[in-house]
Amino acid sequence: MGGRSAEREISLLSGNAVLDALRGRGVDAHAFDPKERDISDLKIEHFDRVFIALHGRYGEDGTVQGALELLGIPYTGSGVMASALAMDKWRTKLMWRAVGIPVPKDVLVHATSDWDAVVRTLGLPLIVKPVHEGSTIGLTKVRTAKELPAAYVLAARHDRMVLAEEFVDGRELTASILGDTALPLIRIEAPQGNYDYQNKYFSDETKYHCPAGIRAETERAVREAALHAFQILGCEGWGRADLILRADNTFSFLEMNTSPGMTGHSLVPMAARQAGLAFPDLVARILEGAHVG
Repeated sequence: MGGRSAEREISLLSGNAVLDALRGRGVDAHAFDPKERDISDLKIEHFDRVFIALHGRYGEDGTVQGALELLGIPYTGSGVMASALAMDKWRTKLMWRAVGIPVPKDVLVHATSDWDAVVRTLGLPLIVKPVHEGSTIGLTKVRTAKELPAAYVLAARHDRMVLAEEFVDGRELTASILGDTALPLIRIEAPQGNYDYQNKYFSDETKYHCPAGIRAETERAVREAALHAFQILGCEGWGRADLILRADNTFSFLEMNTSPGMTGHSLVPMAARQAGLAFPDLVARILEGAHVG
């Protein structure tokens, strides 16, 4: 837990929640922060397996997974390829689009992009975000073409690749995956419709609805599509897909998280509870699936 990404603060919260749950189950579990210690210490100290509660780069992008494979230590969640692919929002969407999973229109943008052409392609409002960040870090909702250069600069501070994306108007849903099962959907209702970093992790005003309160046939369709989206990327163990449901019950997937949050505000534990799985049992189930490669 912890690590070097922009999501370090949340990873520490997730990691401590997981640590407490494992210890409560009698597991000989220990905190390990790869920012503070050399990862080879895991081998030297004879750890049996690793529960990855890292978020973002250097933890969710295949790098730590590759290091653990070299060390021969089993770890939770997706492998190297799926982790790296899911961390790349642009390439994830290329793959999803190729197999018919609905995604918003998008354009890779640069400092010299023709912003008027971007607006003609995507319409307004639109979203500008880094390709390899999570937790809405560096993301801007752009309402006029004049705002685009500043939105690009903000996103480019976090990533050399920046994506402009069609804004999909609708209800925000999240679909959690555990093994080969899509858990009950959660509908998110954020203050002023702004589900940003603060409202994700620290606001008590954000409301989460599980059951999501949508039509049963729509829920089934979304959960089936989410499981397909998870599997087509080669993901394993657990994950969470974020999507938008339009008023006409069509939907578009935004991204796949391969090491989702496990904090008090987190969504996978909430969905698991709705499915009858308490947090310590969820953590134990994920740990049981640890693998090498």
